[in-house]
Amino acid sequence: MEQVWAVEESPGIKTTSCTTDRKEGGDNAPASKENPAVCTDDAGNPSEEEEENTNKLSLISWNVDGLDPEEQPARARGLCSYIISHSPDVVLLQELIQPYTRFMKKRLADDYTFIEGGKEGYFVGMMLKKSRITLLDSEMVEFPSSRQGRNLLVAQVVFRGQKLCLMTSHFESCKANAENRKLQLRLVMKRMTKAPDDVTVLFGGDTNLRDAEVVDVGLPGCVCDVWEQLGEPEQCRYTWDTFANTNLDHRHKSRFRFDRLYLRRAAGDGVPWLQPDSMALIGLEKLRCGLYTSDHWGVYCTFSAL
Repeated sequence: MEQVWAVEESPGIKTTSCTTDRKEGGDNAPASKENPAVCTDDAGNPSEEEEENTNKLSLISWNVDGLDPEEQPARARGLCSYIISHSPDVVLLQELIQPYTRFMKKRLADDYTFIEGGKEGYFVGMMLKKSRITLLDSEMVEFPSSRQGRNLLVAQVVFRGQKLCLMTSHFESCKANAENRKLQLRLVMKRMTKAPDDVTVLFGGDTNLRDAEVVDVGLPGCVCDVWEQLGEPEQCRYTWDTFANTNLDHRHKSRFRFDRLYLRRAAGDGVPWLQPDSMALIGLEKLRCGLYTSDHWGVYCTFSAL
């Protein structure tokens, strides 16, 4: 019999964030269903502020650690609460398992299109807000070098008339697999650079990359690391931090920027550019069960079309 996880909201949602244009008040706070950023004039028409927010693309990328059996129902509920609170246009998830996807579909299928990168074990997945993102096509790209069954999930979508190629992956884990990770990064960069000029490409995922490995591979000139583009904010640096995140009792503490976002802007004439606006880490408070939603922090990012 399929286990049923009861619905329960997590405690207050907290983020640590940075923006390219720091302002007081709501501009730096992500919109939520409970507090939507919608304004109209006296005639009920959208205001300039609403139009500006409507043109922003919001995204969450998160390794949700579905492999950890501890408090899975509570952590899945916490994940749903973050998605509902932030209401992102795109959700890129890693280490999904079937109980998680079944539970999320029950709560969120009316609002999101789900794409799963597998059915057995653990896998990556995407969620696309139906009211904002139109899915055209999707595919799985196998990593020939993978020892851990890792792959790349690719989706062709349209956002407000703009063509986007969305990608997510979970690169090979552990220090010993550095060479495989570098091969996987090269494959992703090749896919990003080969996309048509009128398509904007966004990759987000748990890369398990160390900085030296990225230096060894090098990023193409047309691809930027979104965190670096935003000025390398220290408060968003470490997405894997066993000093702060106590879900797993690691004897040796470490901090890494495993979870990364890469952007290749469209280059066609008259095609809008996506410009990173803000980045925040989410999942920073413990749930009522005493654990964090995941052993990774999630990454929440917004972009403007220029």
